[in-house]
Amino acid sequence: MGRRRRMNRSGDAALALTLGVLALLLVLSATAGLAIGSVHVPPGQVWGIVTHALGADWTDPDWSRARETIVLDVRAPRVLLGAVTGAGLAVVGTAMQALIRNPLAEPYLLGVSSGASLGAVSVIVFGVSVFGPVSLSAAAFAGALGSLLVVYATARTGGRITSVRLVLSGVATAAVLTAVMDLLLLTAGRGNEARAVLAWTLGGLGGVNWGTLWLPSAALLLGIAVLLVQSRHLNLLLAGEEAATTMGLDVARFRTRMFIMLSLVTGVLVAAAGPIGFVGLMLPHIVRLFVGGDHRRVLPTAALGGAVFLIWADIAARNVAAPMEIPVGVLTALCGGPFFLWLMRRDARRNADPGVA
Repeated sequence: MGRRRRMNRSGDAALALTLGVLALLLVLSATAGLAIGSVHVPPGQVWGIVTHALGADWTDPDWSRARETIVLDVRAPRVLLGAVTGAGLAVVGTAMQALIRNPLAEPYLLGVSSGASLGAVSVIVFGVSVFGPVSLSAAAFAGALGSLLVVYATARTGGRITSVRLVLSGVATAAVLTAVMDLLLLTAGRGNEARAVLAWTLGGLGGVNWGTLWLPSAALLLGIAVLLVQSRHLNLLLAGEEAATTMGLDVARFRTRMFIMLSLVTGVLVAAAGPIGFVGLMLPHIVRLFVGGDHRRVLPTAALGGAVFLIWADIAARNVAAPMEIPVGVLTALCGGPFFLWLMRRDARRNADPGVA
């Protein structure tokens, strides 16, 4: 008993250290995101601008109005959206891999991304602006929600939803929605939408403003709070469905509720930043190398790690080919593609030889 208590204390200390390091990296990454760009702003000046805007610095500004606008109105919303989206995709991917018990699961598994893309493409092609500047995001979220309803309606049979039918329904729905999106592009009367559609479907953090940040931030906080409360049940699923049922968990109902919540969070994130792939696939596996498989440890660590990763991916997207901006989804795919192949190869070796660690 004493040994187990000492191990728990050691694990808690290691987790606290890991979270502290990641929190420091997040602050440094956000500072870099605000400082680096076509107009370089020294880090000290960045903090002066931020603290002055928060009312915590009453000294006279020694920076130009233009630099203040760049930091507060252009870069700050973008950096915060990157942190929120990266954290959200990482925690959703972590939960998806536990719910399906598949290391290759990721946030876009249930066709939510395709529905959001179709909604956004419809706005671009038809020029709809009912909701003003947020029309594209609103249409993307409506498309994500619509695809989620279709997936659950087709996966439900006999009053139950199995994970296999849910995944198959998601794949089929995504294929149909992608075909409809391609048809819209091919039959559009104007030819200048293709570039805008391509840029959105590759994912990006540009064009965000303070007025649109509240929804993805709220979705992230809600998702993390619910998942932390349900972390014990996620841990039970790691032992298998039969073991989880034996310990009192209604697996089918729990999965259905979690899938709906995760899909809605993903829909909000996709509506805000576009479909940025591989973040939710890579980060959970990387985090587990450091903190183990307990979701009470994995979830907060994955959130911080995802935020740091996507901020730096966006910094690279803005500066690698400056003055042209690369969609951040391209860079995450360049990182995630090789990681995906390595993961498949590792799992293939484990299946071939159960003794391989």
